[in-house]
Amino acid sequence: MIFYHKQVLCYNLLKMPEIYNAEKNDSKLISNIHSENDTKESSENDLIDTLDSEAQQNRQSKKAFQPFKFESNADSNSRVFSSYCINPKNVNFYHKDSQEKVILLLRKHPFTNIPWIFTALLMFLAPIFVSFFGFIEIVPWEFKFVLFVVWYMITLAFVLEEFLSWFYNVNIITDERILEVDFVNLVYREITDANIDQIQDVTVEMSGVWRTFFNFGDVVIQTAGEVPRIRFEAVPRPDDVAKILRELRLEEEQEKLEGRIR
Repeated sequence: MIFYHKQVLCYNLLKMPEIYNAEKNDSKLISNIHSENDTKESSENDLIDTLDSEAQQNRQSKKAFQPFKFESNADSNSRVFSSYCINPKNVNFYHKDSQEKVILLLRKHPFTNIPWIFTALLMFLAPIFVSFFGFIEIVPWEFKFVLFVVWYMITLAFVLEEFLSWFYNVNIITDERILEVDFVNLVYREITDANIDQIQDVTVEMSGVWRTFFNFGDVVIQTAGEVPRIRFEAVPRPDDVAKILRELRLEEEQEKLEGRIR
């Protein structure tokens, strides 16, 4: 019996290297499995990061189109009487979408106001010149005062009408459409609009010394809408305006291809 136990003990001692080698192989296998899991986890994390970056790019592409930045005055988008406003604030109009962004607001170039300003100046000085003539002396003082008051009220009404016509006759470009607002008088206005995807052609018309020198002209827009032609008259920097419209049209076509139309 003792001899049998010695044989078993010797047999177990002989088997020890094999058991040790088996345990060593098992540890190597376990370490390989852990390394494979770590590799899979790192690849999965890389894939998640890639998907997150693509999703962020898609979200950014869904935002309103941001036009290229032109060199202009620092406060050009905040001046109330500016005739060329990039990304103006607090600009609203009828049927404006909540997500629609105004990219450009245009008025006629300030140089176009010179004729009516000169006329208003002559009207303001006219009573002074008339007073030098002798026949005005025979008119009673009360009657002359009434004439002067009426004349200056007419002059003020003329100035106010011309100024409001310049201030409220605006052209608006958003990321979805273009609008032309014709302010006829205080009780009547006419608004023409067309979607960006309806623009077929954009033409710049600039002729004359003054228009070339002060860089303003007409931008003629051919559309496929109910109104086939929309004209932005005497706007500053017409080449830049046309470039923005072309970029918006390309952006709208890209959105159609990608299925990102609102």
